[in-house]
Amino acid sequence: MRYVAPTREALDRRVLGVPPLSEWRSWHALLANASWPDIATLNALPGRDAAQRFATQDAALLADGLHYEERIASDGLIATREANWHDLLNALIWLRYGAVKCALNERQVAEIAVMGRKERSRPQCALTHFDEAGILVTLRDPAMLAAWNAHDWHALFWTHREAWLKGDARAEVFGHALLEHALTPGKLLVGKALVVMGDDMAVAWDICARAIGEGRALCDPQELRALPVSGIPGWHPETGNERFYREGACFQPLRAGREYPAPLHVFPL
Repeated sequence: MRYVAPTREALDRRVLGVPPLSEWRSWHALLANASWPDIATLNALPGRDAAQRFATQDAALLADGLHYEERIASDGLIATREANWHDLLNALIWLRYGAVKCALNERQVAEIAVMGRKERSRPQCALTHFDEAGILVTLRDPAMLAAWNAHDWHALFWTHREAWLKGDARAEVFGHALLEHALTPGKLLVGKALVVMGDDMAVAWDICARAIGEGRALCDPQELRALPVSGIPGWHPETGNERFYREGACFQPLRAGREYPAPLHVFPL
């Protein structure tokens, strides 16, 4: 069933105080105000690369016949629907994670040049999945990675609960569709994750952008790790209940034959 986000008027603004949306507090006014920010407001926000700007998605913009990704690459125009949660959150991702967005765009345009505008390659699917539902995770403990490899969610989130609470394991949501789903209180969220072994999230994002841009990551959807985002301690009301990790619908067992690739690693930049 297609997800329908709450209207701006009906939004329970308490969701802005809970991860992952609490991590976007610098932009909470854009999310919580009674009125929608217009395109001029978005273009005036800090963090935007001068090579790109948000543009109202209307008939005049679409008349160029370009694919969404092609328009960004050729003209620097990010088609944005007004009064739309999905596109507003996408704009915020561009402002915060512009290097990763640019890497995704470069890869998508290269694939479109090969596949055309109607067919999609496996790399395109992987790139889109991360763009929509992506999450970057940093881990220090190989035992946590082993638990994740086995979909042992109880071990990953409950046994290693302190690692999440102390910041030895961290997660940041990148996918704007995943953030949009978080607008519904208590909704069980599952993301598509890349993992970096290390403890510096800023460095991890640099590694992620470089790996994507160089074609070392997101070449196939199977590279992405399922991550029940709602299992991260403090990210859902039930994470203080051990039974949640045994019974929650978002905690699915590992499919037979499913194997995840090795994680990315922190290295000197």
